[in-house]
Amino acid sequence: MGAGRVFAYGAAAGLIGDLLLGDPRRGHPVAAFGRAAGAVEQVLWRDHRGWGALHTAVCAGGAVALGSVAARAVRPSPVASVALTAAATWAVVGGTSLAREARTIGRALEAGDVEAARARLPHLCGRDPHALDADGMARAVVESVAENTSDAVVGALVWGAFGGVPGLLGFRAVNTLDAMVGHKSARYRRYGWASARLDDLAGWPGARLTAVLAVLAGPDPREAVRAWRADAAQHPSPNAGPVEASFAGALGVRLGGTLSYGGRVEHRPVLNTRGRAVGTRDVERAVRLSKRVTWLALGVCAGARLLMSARSSKRGK
Repeated sequence: MGAGRVFAYGAAAGLIGDLLLGDPRRGHPVAAFGRAAGAVEQVLWRDHRGWGALHTAVCAGGAVALGSVAARAVRPSPVASVALTAAATWAVVGGTSLAREARTIGRALEAGDVEAARARLPHLCGRDPHALDADGMARAVVESVAENTSDAVVGALVWGAFGGVPGLLGFRAVNTLDAMVGHKSARYRRYGWASARLDDLAGWPGARLTAVLAVLAGPDPREAVRAWRADAAQHPSPNAGPVEASFAGALGVRLGGTLSYGGRVEHRPVLNTRGRAVGTRDVERAVRLSKRVTWLALGVCAGARLLMSARSSKRGK
């Protein structure tokens, strides 16, 4: 069995596993990686970019090396290779948990239970829930669904298609490091610089594919393209901008604006200024769009891997 079919079968099985099982409440591999990265940080931390770059290299490089060793060990067995790819895919994607958390908040908002929604919002994003009303929380959820469709699903599939199991694990490691140390706090402004920049690079292809697929899968492709072209570059994140703008246009809503993170206020440009304000029902619409994008991404990435494998086989003859 060629590498293309191994990835296609394994990634599909991993996504189905995520759909059926979601993330485990305890013992998640990503959480274990986070604990290991935290232990490395305790040893290496200095208020210096070089030490932060070393931290990134050790942790992300370790994840890639682990994936390479595991993939090489099971290579003689196609069944074991598919199983390993499926397990790695399940471990690194988080689409089901993303949808579950978003829908939990959406149901609370539709029921008028704003306090229950505030209690759940920190499980999904870092916004200050006490600074948001019901519509503000709905907007935060839609933005988080859009961004995490790229970060938690599509980006991993893209790197899995190009790098197999090492690509899957490496992408999730980089993304996790960015969440841990890549923010601009006093402690991590310099130490987390390398993790943040590497995450920008690793997330670039997945974000663009997510935006393209949101255009194709959304209810308003023309507005999705227009919002992407008009507003994405204004977003402070080079990867969240295209994704959130295309989701905003596809759903016909406005995203962006004033945000609050633990007392720190940011004023971001509005994405899709021609759209309406986000309402509570848009949470479910965003989740459904995210799911369509996920399965389209599987098709695109599996197809790309099969094509690369076929071309490699032809060159080898």
